[in-house]
Amino acid sequence: MYVIMKIIISAGIIAIVTEVARRFPAYGGVVAALPLVSLLSIIWLYVQGEQTANLSKFALGVLWGFPATAVLLLIVYFSLKHSLSLIMCLALGIGGWLICILLQEAAVKFIKSMI
Repeated sequence: MYVIMKIIISAGIIAIVTEVARRFPAYGGVVAALPLVSLLSIIWLYVQGEQTANLSKFALGVLWGFPATAVLLLIVYFSLKHSLSLIMCLALGIGGWLICILLQEAAVKFIKSMI
């Protein structure tokens, strides 16, 4: 029952965001950029009794993913402006995201080896 409640609430929020985006694209983008999924995840984890140390690690992981997500969105934005197909835009964005994640990991390993 609890899982169903989480799904319904989460789906409702996504539906509201997409409806706002459909009617007001610029505002929809701003609302979609809100960390709704991250906040919902933190709330659900907390309600399920997760320790604050794990919540803190989760929040850091979300923060760690932000630069790669920004790269993905920039690639999708510019690809759409150049009239590429949506599938191509998403594929390029995901590729850019993956490269960014790999570069971040390599940078962290390099920095740790220098210290």
